Amino acid sequence: QVQLVESGGGFVQAGGSLTLSCATSGSISSINTWGWYRQAPGKQRDLVAAVTSGGSTNYADSVKGRFTISRDNAKNTVYLQMNSLKPEDTAVYYCNARKFVVNYWGKGTLVTVSS
Repeated sequence: QVQLVESGGGFVQAGGSLTLSCATSGSISSINTWGWYRQAPGKQRDLVAAVTSGGSTNYADSVKGRFTISRDNAKNTVYLQMNSLKPEDTAVYYCNARKFVVNYWGKGTLVTVSS
């Protein structure tokens, strides 16, 4: 099993920044991909950013150039640095770990961006 605990969400004004953290534990040595997803009210959960065990990253078009995903292996933590936040970034952000076809999820952290 893999445990994921997000933190760092909150309320911020448009143009501001937040850094989300995802503390990981359990059987994490064989995780293929770490990611952040988000879900706004009434919408589906979408990928925001992901990083593979080899260090490759990919981002949703809507966040490219503003968000950065990273992983600190020594701290077993995945980060999402979010800059130039927009009201449309408001959502619950979920940490994800994928081991082949198995997905693990955290409980999410709410990010609210005011205009």
